[in-house]
Amino acid sequence: MMDHLRHMAIFASVVDEGSFRAAAKVIGLAPSRVSESVSDLERYLGVTLLYRTTRKIALTNEGRIFYARVAEMLRSAENGLNELNALSLEPVGALRVSMPAFLATSSLATAIAEFVRQHPQVAISVAFTDEQKDLLDDGFDVNIRAGWLDDSSMMSRKLGESDRALVVGVKYASTRPPPGHPSDLEDWDWLRYKYRPDHTTLHGADGAVVKVLGQARLDADSIDALYHFTCQNLGVTVLPEHLAARGEAKGELLRLLPAWRLIPLGYFAVWPDRSRRESLALLFVRFIAERQDHLRKTHGARG
Repeated sequence: MMDHLRHMAIFASVVDEGSFRAAAKVIGLAPSRVSESVSDLERYLGVTLLYRTTRKIALTNEGRIFYARVAEMLRSAENGLNELNALSLEPVGALRVSMPAFLATSSLATAIAEFVRQHPQVAISVAFTDEQKDLLDDGFDVNIRAGWLDDSSMMSRKLGESDRALVVGVKYASTRPPPGHPSDLEDWDWLRYKYRPDHTTLHGADGAVVKVLGQARLDADSIDALYHFTCQNLGVTVLPEHLAARGEAKGELLRLLPAWRLIPLGYFAVWPDRSRRESLALLFVRFIAERQDHLRKTHGARG
């Protein structure tokens, strides 16, 4: 019976993920093993649950009926685990988390490591990508996002902020007159982040607001790549504070126009209001947020 229950969970994952390969990646099994499990379940039930083609899968009529029951069973099991987690001093379960790749060595990642150490019965799978992932479609329990939220359909909690810096490679800066005003950077080469506006907005101490477009020689979908290319003296870019400070400490990057301010980058945890692992997700988010609060209070850090 236990094998059949396991095969049912694998079958539901195939349906949820849309393919054997995607389900195998989520579960951590070989695609052939996932396919074999579904076939074993079909033989046991004496019905075909899935139509299989080279490109996609589709539920049979029996598969649709059976999936609804399996999904209900899994929700009940998840709810039971949530209730136990709420009563237990030691949480148990698994969470899938996504966060920007450029935060892989940040204080947020350090807080996740501390959470894993303190809760040995919780398994965390973290996807590091600067591309924003969809919670429901991509199967994540919690997304950590950088920026300012414009989606009110999800639960969210602010984790902190990070200053941003306008930086340039030291060697590139040596070839240009030092800028005294943001407009002086219009004819400099720029490196752009794909998921941000083409212009850069700078705020002066006197309340002045200046938008600089500049000439983009290169754009990339990775902040880490922008850091590397800027250190290679290809032009000007905007980086989160922890990366700007790293390049400055190495003597590879130079801050520009320190009297002008960039709007800080906000970090938020986002999760569905009816999460499959609601109590575990809340525990995780609360832990990360409290660690960030502690960091700010003890070190005066903003992110």
